[in-house]
Amino acid sequence: MARIKTQYKCRSCGYISASYLGRCPNCGAWNQFEKETQEVQKRSAKVAPSQLIKKTGLNEPVNLDKIKAEKEERIETESEELNRVLGGGIVPGSLVLIGGDPGIGKSTLMLQIMSDLSKKYKVLYVSGEESANQIKLRADRLGVGQSQMLLYPETDMHDIRDQIDDVKPDFVVIDSIQTMNEPSLDSMTGSASQVREVTSELMKIAKMDAITVFVIGHVTKEGAIAGPKILEHMVDTVLYFEGDEHHSYRILHSVKNRFGAANEIGMFEMENEGLKEVTNPSSIFLDQRLPKSTGSAVVVSLEGTRPLLAEIQALVTPTAFGYAKRTTSGIDYNRAALLLAVLEKRGNLMLQNQDVYLTATGGIRLNEPAIDVAAIMAVASSYTDKEISPTDCFIGEVGLTGEIRRVNKVDSRIKEAAKVGFERIFIPKHNMSKKLTDFGIEVIPVSSVSQALKLVFG
Repeated sequence: MARIKTQYKCRSCGYISASYLGRCPNCGAWNQFEKETQEVQKRSAKVAPSQLIKKTGLNEPVNLDKIKAEKEERIETESEELNRVLGGGIVPGSLVLIGGDPGIGKSTLMLQIMSDLSKKYKVLYVSGEESANQIKLRADRLGVGQSQMLLYPETDMHDIRDQIDDVKPDFVVIDSIQTMNEPSLDSMTGSASQVREVTSELMKIAKMDAITVFVIGHVTKEGAIAGPKILEHMVDTVLYFEGDEHHSYRILHSVKNRFGAANEIGMFEMENEGLKEVTNPSSIFLDQRLPKSTGSAVVVSLEGTRPLLAEIQALVTPTAFGYAKRTTSGIDYNRAALLLAVLEKRGNLMLQNQDVYLTATGGIRLNEPAIDVAAIMAVASSYTDKEISPTDCFIGEVGLTGEIRRVNKVDSRIKEAAKVGFERIFIPKHNMSKKLTDFGIEVIPVSSVSQALKLVFG
């Protein structure tokens, strides 16, 4: 006989409690516990092997060197930016999760990509948020209304599984995971247990039948994908579609990829006809620089394997109150506070009575330590009211003692700067080598913040 089991699970971290708790003892979140009920059946002592074991034939431990691995053939889409983010193309049988703010363009991106793939492959687009008529209207606006893609507005996972078995598609899109419902669970649609169970079912479909599944997910107000954190652990690839509502540019950012490098980015521009690829993002971030302006420095940042030139701007003004204000946009606040302290101590700039505003232009977020030197130069330029040459750019991490530390892949950064047209680049002294002088750009090694300030401002 089956018995009913009741438990409470935290939506943030998945912690399980036998009773309701106001505050999760594991992650500290408040009011995140939800009730779950499920039927528990007594299992027999002998468990049959899973379908996955039957498929691979590995029902016992095998030496790793005796297993013959077959190279995965990737499917390249017509979008070079998506291919880059996925590590060279789509891996058949993979489960890809795409998250982003409402209205950022997730459904538009999937509709365009799947319409292109439907020319050669069978595509099933499952929508739980829009009717077939609404999707058709958007497809006509995007110019893909004549696609051979199959539309299926449904939220019941039983019916979706039946349709996948009947249609046998090569690609499945679930839009969105929070609207799907597993009837066997006694919990509301969009709850942590529903999202987890539906994702588990989609993972089985992807792995057993070699069907590539793209899952669109909502995000919370903090920017993380809604649902339990285990959701991101279950899928093969996690992509975030990011952008500023005041800019038309969108960034597809890979935060997890089992088949390629993480932290890769692809850039798109949102237009009336849909998303358009941006093949040279460096020129976009620099095309609106004001000549002969102070407080501006260019950094060669590395997003995944792509070097990207971005402008860091700083504004330093005397504070009107007793407490100096620090404001950042696109740059980590704590990192900026650390750099200002180093600049005051090692660069002899009196910033304790100055308000400092620091931003990365274009709506991009710069997180790597290699932006440190450019941020310091922008602040120093605004403080001293001295211009930095528009043909200079900077890379390097700054330590607490004022030293400039080495960064990785410095050669690809220098190539990108030379390609865009910069004449000088300041790099860490420990990165310097003879081969870096062959790229048609003057390479200046610096070892400390004080030395860099002296070379730039005299």
